[in-house]
Order: sequence, then C-alpha cells, then structure tokens
Amino acid sequence: MLLPSSGVSMNSAMDDINLIQQAQRHHAVVREICEEIDLEIGAGDDDPSFGNTTLIGGPPRESSTEEQGDTKQMEMVSPLPGDDAQDMSKTQPGKRKKKVVKRWREEWADTYKWAYVDMRDGTARIFCSVCREYGRKHRRNPYGNEGSRNMQMSALEEHNNSLLHKEAVRLQMASKEKLIIDKPIYVKAGSIVEATLKRDPHEAEFIQAVQEAVHALERVIAKNSHYIRIMERLVEPERMIVFRVPWVDDRGETHINRGFRVQFNQSMGPCRGGIRFHPSMNLSITKFLGFSQTLKNAISPYKLGGAAGGSDFDPKGKSDNEIMRFCQSFMSEMYRYLGPDKDLPSEEIGVGTREMGYLFGQYRRLAGHFQGSFTGPRIFWSGASLRTEATGYGLVFFAQLILADMNKELKGLRCVVSGSGKIAMHVLEKLIAYGALPIAVSDSRGYLVDEEGFDYMKIALLRDIKAQQRSLRDYSKTYARSKYYDEAKPWNERCEVAFACASQNEIEQADAINLVNAGCRLLVEGSNMPCTPEAADFLKKASVLIAPAMAAGTGGVVAGELELNHECSLMHWSPEDFESKLQEAMKQTYQRSMKAAADFGYQKENPEALVNGAVISSFLTIAQAMTDQGCV
Repeated sequence: MLLPSSGVSMNSAMDDINLIQQAQRHHAVVREICEEIDLEIGAGDDDPSFGNTTLIGGPPRESSTEEQGDTKQMEMVSPLPGDDAQDMSKTQPGKRKKKVVKRWREEWADTYKWAYVDMRDGTARIFCSVCREYGRKHRRNPYGNEGSRNMQMSALEEHNNSLLHKEAVRLQMASKEKLIIDKPIYVKAGSIVEATLKRDPHEAEFIQAVQEAVHALERVIAKNSHYIRIMERLVEPERMIVFRVPWVDDRGETHINRGFRVQFNQSMGPCRGGIRFHPSMNLSITKFLGFSQTLKNAISPYKLGGAAGGSDFDPKGKSDNEIMRFCQSFMSEMYRYLGPDKDLPSEEIGVGTREMGYLFGQYRRLAGHFQGSFTGPRIFWSGASLRTEATGYGLVFFAQLILADMNKELKGLRCVVSGSGKIAMHVLEKLIAYGALPIAVSDSRGYLVDEEGFDYMKIALLRDIKAQQRSLRDYSKTYARSKYYDEAKPWNERCEVAFACASQNEIEQADAINLVNAGCRLLVEGSNMPCTPEAADFLKKASVLIAPAMAAGTGGVVAGELELNHECSLMHWSPEDFESKLQEAMKQTYQRSMKAAADFGYQKENPEALVNGAVISSFLTIAQAMTDQGCV
C-alpha cells in the first residue's frame, strides 16, 4: 500500500540526480565541441562521479545532509519484486535520443559553458556561472516544473539573452583587455550596474541608461577608481516624488492618474527637465529621463541640474476643459517642489503650449507670485519665442557640424525623420533650409514617404493633420504620389542621414540592420536613448556615426536659459540673432565632446568617439562639482 507514495518520492529524487548527471554529461560534450550534443539521453549509472562534480566555472559543492538522506531513501525503495520489476521494464521503454543538428552545436555549447548545477530549496537547478542566477519558470511551462532538465536548460538559455547576463559576460571579457593592467577596474565599474539591478530590478529603461553610461565611462574609471564612488551616488536620485492626481471629466466622472517628478541631481544648479503626459509613463521612464537630462544639462554651456516628470495621463481625445482640470490637479501637488532656484519644468511629449499655460496658471495661483519659473512660449518672452524650434533646429545644426568635419554638407542628402511632433516638424523645416531632401516622417500607426521630398507647404499640411489628431495617412489624399505604410517604421527607406525623434528604444536591431542596408551613415538622436543596446552595437560595428541626444539635443536647454535670463527677456530678438547664439552653443557642445573623447584615447573616426566623449565630458563636470561639495 505504501509503494505508490514511495514511488513518487523515488521519482522526485531520481529527477534531481538525473538533472545533475545529465548536466555533467553536457559539460563533457562542451569539452569536445566536435561531437554531437545529445539533449535527450536518459539517466545513466555508468559514472557515479557525475553527481559530485561541477561544470565549467561553477563553484565546488558538497552534498548536503538532506541530499544524502534522499539518496539513501532512494536506495532503500528502489528494489522491487521480480515480477513487478520485469513488468515495469516492459511498460517503460527507453528514452528516444534526439540529436541536435550540427549548426546548433556551438550555440548550445555556449549555453552550457556558463552553466553549473547546485541545490536551491532542496531542488537541483542549473545556474549561470557568471552572475550566479538560474532561469525562472519558463513561459511555456506554466506549471513550474523546475526540476525538468529541458525546461531548466531552456530557461537558462532565455536568461543568457537577458540584460543581466549580457552585462556580466561583457564585464568579464572587458576585464581581460590590455587597457587595465594592475586590477580589473571594469568589473568594479560593473558593480554599479549590479547594484542598480538589485535595487530596481524592474526598471528596465533606467537600468539601460545606467548601463550605457557606465560603458562609456570605462576608460575614465580605469584611470581613476575614485569615480566609481561618484557614479554610485550619481545614479541614485536626490529626490523622487510620486503622487495621486484625481480629476473630473466633462461627464462628471472622477479619474485617478499617477504623477511623477524625479529631481535627479542639483550639484550643478537648479533642476531643469521636461514634463511628459503619456500612458506609458512610470517611475522607470521618469528616472531614465531625469538621468539623461542631468548629463545633457551638464554638457550644455549652462551648468544646471537635471530632473524629469509627468504622468500616465493621456491627453489624446480629451477636451480643453478636461486637460485644464488635470493640469490644475497635477500642479496642486507639484508646486511645492518648484521654483526658480529649485526646479523649472519644460515641455515634453504630450505637453505643449496649452498644457504649460494651464500648469503655470495653477502654479502662480498657489505660489502667490509671478515668476518665470517655467520654460515655454507665449508666457515669458516679450518678443517672439523660438523655444519650441530650438531642439529641432539644434539637431540639424549638430548634424551639419559632424558632416563639416567629414568635408560634407547636408545639401542634397536624403533624410528620414521618425516622429511627427514638434521636434520632428522643426527638423524638417531646417533640413529644407539647408537644402536637404527629407522624405519620411512617422506616427504611432506607421510612416509616410514622399519621394519628392517635403517643402514648407507640405509641412504646413502635416501640422494641420497632427493638430486635428488625424493619421498621416490623410496626407496622401492631397499628395497622391506619397505612400503610407501601416504598422511599419521608416528605417528601411534609402537615406544618408536619419533623425530619431519619436521615443526611447524605437530603433531595434532589425531596424538598425535596415538603416545600414539603406545606406545611412549618420544617425542623429532627437529623442533620449532611441536605440536598444543591440541596435547601438550593430550601428557602431557598421561604422555608422551616432550623434547622441545628450549632446545633439542641448538646443532646448540653451533656449530655455536664454528665455529665463532677465536681460534677454527685455529684448526683442530676431530669429537670426537667436539662431546665431544657438549655433554657437551647439558648436561648443560638439567641440567639448570631441575633446573629451580625444583625451581618453578615442580616435576621431571611431564611431564611439562622439557618444562616449559626450558622456565623459558631462560626467567629469558633475563629478568635480560633487567632489567639491562633499558627500551631500
């Protein structure tokens, strides 16, 4: 009567032992990569030493008392009556072997190379020897049969494609480079990413931003390990504010959204940073934007702190009164943390002139005074403001500076622009002024191509379409030769220069491949972190120059500071004067980035020079301020 329960116990113990033995058998295969890898071999008793040895790179393990007890129990229960044993051997045919085709050998061997077996919670699991993590329950295995060998191997392979594992492997490989002679500083730099992962494991966008910054600073940290401590302080925001935003729609129904403001670093001065209203907004994106803004402000001619904020409120489809009520509710909490010497918000996705007006009106009402503490048109400039144009114009100015160093110019070059918001429209305007041929823009539903190129009349039509919240598809009703592609991105269109002005991570690896095949030689980042890590790596390997948003997007920072300058606010500047000052500021930013890259050994032709140089220049400026001010 006790045999069934004993059989279950025996099967469970056998699964664990078989898992360990089978993993060791795969380890043997790794040693001889030329041999075929057999994933379906059943458990064997030919080599009892398998149960006590480990895989490559795995830490040694001693069998626990609990495991020994299980083994003894298995040995006691295993003998069965002769007839039953014969029946069982007949009813349980041997496992069929399934050979892995030759083209997969190296891939599977690489998976097992980083694996070792250990016990966790009384269960034998397959671990990654680099970051000491084991695969989670596989998505195709909802019942969580983590003792299954194939499921664990599949989960481990999925883990090996994760950000955590790739960073661990990259840092391990980087530590062997000749740049570091005395000690593996790169691994110490990796502790910054590791600490961020442990503290905020679910904040993917922020972790990605930190990872990219740490990678760019590897040579800086190699020269002075003191900067590790500075970076550890820098990646933790000074202040994070999360709050409830209740508001009432036109039907009298109450809605609740969540508001955010992250004041990331004020060592350089009062914070500057945008406010974004978008359904995807969360704390991770807010921190990523605040971190990026901190570095962007530090490299600009004006030394400022960085911040970011917003809400998961979607202004699309809302009436003016609904947006006004939401903005007033949002500012009723936020006004406590704002001021000319504290934090000055600016426009971002979903926040334009209308929203900034409502926000400032409520701020003025609650604060009890009129201070130019927001940046935005029609509020603080006594003349005509070019605040909205500044970021888009600055991107084109920056592209022209890069091309000038290559003895080229924008005139006659085919250009592709993603997005169709304020920045994208102003990029189109300035490209036309420089004689370039912009042929494509995009929205959330697809992208529009006009092979004849856009002109000022066509841009006016695009603005009307977007103001009415219509699809870019309607453009083809007026210009029949144009084409609109649903659920697609513009990166496969033939071009020499591309401007990414939509959102973060809009360019994935497949898009990067399309860009290279389309002939693109320069990518200008209008949005923060528009490339995934895989896409950025591919573009660099293909020698595509990247103008980072940290440097190319400083035009908005410059314009905002010019607006808030009391002396300038009393003047009526012509657009020509404003553009002249903007061009000079972009030139200073470009030169500062290239100088920092050269100081740390990056050649001018290196695709990483401009990206890493911008991060290095920003970080060194912030680090000096943080060092001077002490641990605060």
